[in-house]
Amino acid sequence: MEIIIQKTFYKVVDFVTWLKNGQLKLSPEFQRRSVWKSGAKSYLIDTIIRGMPIPIIFLRDKRININQFEPLREVVDGQQRLRTVLSFVCPEFLEDYNEDRDYFTISKAHNEELSGLKFSELDDELKSRILDYEFDVHILPSKIDDREIIQIFRRMNSTSYTVNKQELRNAQYFGEFKTSVYGLAAEQLKRWRKWKIFSEDSISRMDEVELTSECIGVMIQKGIFGKTPKRLDDLYADFDEQYPYREETEKRFRIVMDIIDEHFGTTSSEIVLLKKTLFYTFFSFLYWYIFNFQDLSIKAKPKRLTTEYISRIKLANDRLKNRTAPQEVLEATDRRTTNPQERNDLFNYLKVQIENA
Repeated sequence: MEIIIQKTFYKVVDFVTWLKNGQLKLSPEFQRRSVWKSGAKSYLIDTIIRGMPIPIIFLRDKRININQFEPLREVVDGQQRLRTVLSFVCPEFLEDYNEDRDYFTISKAHNEELSGLKFSELDDELKSRILDYEFDVHILPSKIDDREIIQIFRRMNSTSYTVNKQELRNAQYFGEFKTSVYGLAAEQLKRWRKWKIFSEDSISRMDEVELTSECIGVMIQKGIFGKTPKRLDDLYADFDEQYPYREETEKRFRIVMDIIDEHFGTTSSEIVLLKKTLFYTFFSFLYWYIFNFQDLSIKAKPKRLTTEYISRIKLANDRLKNRTAPQEVLEATDRRTTNPQERNDLFNYLKVQIENA
């Protein structure tokens, strides 16, 4: 049997009206209850304010009896998204509204100008922007029963790829650290592409965000470490709500990236240190030289990278490229460069090259 799905758009105000009139069922039996944290809710509202797209909402038209002219719109997929918007815009219309569970305001991490504001405290232009925001909606016919709906979504999910660790972090965290790191990674998109560190597929899987997170970890933890999911998870968790010295961290990251682009980016095809597997250590080395792992509570002045030192780094790079570097260093760069020992071997090699050349 062919299922005819109506594809359309509905504004936030349409859902508000349906909820007010008792024509919207948010939580059918097969849908999970709302479990979003306030950070995720704030992130969604900020997404709407910025006019960015969100995933498709699936509804099912239902009628209680034959004499009804207006359908009951049942949310098949997107309950948490809609509940977030409705609890922000019109909590008084939610029959099961619970302030401890449902109340939230816009977070400073997502929109500093609107931080802490409720919908009623926004100006009229912003209120209209939210109410006029259009959801992409697919409507299933009323004849589709729950069993068929479950089968539909099992089919949709059966072709999904397995999410990686960074994609899981993206779904779990919505606070200060994530907002900062994702912003920094996006700023450098042209460079990631120019340096050919990541393929387009890698970028779509957030690999450049993960590497940016690691580089920020160098600054916070003041040293070089191996790459482990737990180490990165802890960074996101520890600085989700409060991220001290965020401004200084972002400033230093940009300075190091600017130096890499200015002195090494124009000949990136010749710089093996810009390979994905070596970039973390190369960034760490330059950060050490320019800022000496200084505490982020200090507004540090970057040390100038002299022409002579740039030449020494390029010479060290050429020795790696031409396989004339010490054998233990070559072996370290050939092996797992997520291992702390290999990373430190390369770091120390670069350090010796500029200190003793």
